[in-house]
Amino acid sequence: MVGSQPRVRARIVESRIVDTMFTIEGRIDRTSYVASIVARIFPAQGPLVETSSMAIDIAVVPVAGRGTRLLPATKSQPKEMLPVGRKPVVQYVVEELAKSQIRRLLFITDARKTQIENHFDEDGELIDFLRRTGKEEQLADLDFERAKMEYFYTRQRRQLGLGHAVLCAKSLIGEQSFVVALGDSIIGLHAESDIVQRMVQQFEATDADAVVAFEEVPHREVIHYGIAQTPEPSAEIFELTDVIEKPSVAEAPSNLAVAARYVFSPAIFDYLERTKPGKGGEIQLTDAMRMMLKDGRKGFGLRLRSGEQRYDIGNFDSYFRTFVEFALSDPRYGEALKAHVRTLLGNA
Repeated sequence: MVGSQPRVRARIVESRIVDTMFTIEGRIDRTSYVASIVARIFPAQGPLVETSSMAIDIAVVPVAGRGTRLLPATKSQPKEMLPVGRKPVVQYVVEELAKSQIRRLLFITDARKTQIENHFDEDGELIDFLRRTGKEEQLADLDFERAKMEYFYTRQRRQLGLGHAVLCAKSLIGEQSFVVALGDSIIGLHAESDIVQRMVQQFEATDADAVVAFEEVPHREVIHYGIAQTPEPSAEIFELTDVIEKPSVAEAPSNLAVAARYVFSPAIFDYLERTKPGKGGEIQLTDAMRMMLKDGRKGFGLRLRSGEQRYDIGNFDSYFRTFVEFALSDPRYGEALKAHVRTLLGNA
């Protein structure tokens, strides 16, 4: 069980090294320097950055976006902390990753996202209060605090796109392969999905450089997503030859849309550093993936299975739909809520 000490260490890594000893603008590699500093501060724990032959157990979770399409709800709180049913969005993401044997999380955050760090800290005062006031049954709601997970945080100092956010992890990831899970997207109702575990298995079995999750979308909606190009679009697991960012309906090579989960070898960092900024000066992860695939690097796509819908909390339409679906399926309150909704609809 991971106690509070590793989380304190995680914050020290952020404040003393990541935030003050180097500035990540997507072009500087100081992995060895940072690793040596961490090793000196935490000699018993050893370097944070290391090459391991063990299965992938580290994930990068970008959460630095402003969430402007959800204003005013996101003016003073991160969109990743908006409640969906009983839990905030990002808690579902973390629980999904924990089920897939991820044990280390690196959040790519910014100054307005400290609530995320606070949420995953152990709150001893709250635990004591619940015990003193006879509310021990609510302690089960805080079980996520004691998950076997270590949390680390670094900031994306400028909003330069998803690719840049991933690149901000380079100096801490080093030469490890890793998962990327977008912090505003839940996979599966109540995060009941093993997509990341299946992706890691495919990645390791094929010695790939990229494995990406995809879901089928209506053809009219391909304009909103990165779309897979593959010679076998009907397969559950398919070779990935290209990814086209937001094509027109006529140009789309398939209706398989990127679904917020990735596994990468560290080679992705080299391609991100070579990626030229696009619209708005942003570095797109899709552009780096395209270069990597065109260089002959091996990539695969995994299709989400039935019941593994992606819930993207990116706008009010998707947020409302997600909240309603999760609330209606709540084991304690769902049935009563269904009756209430039927009454409302009957009176409409």
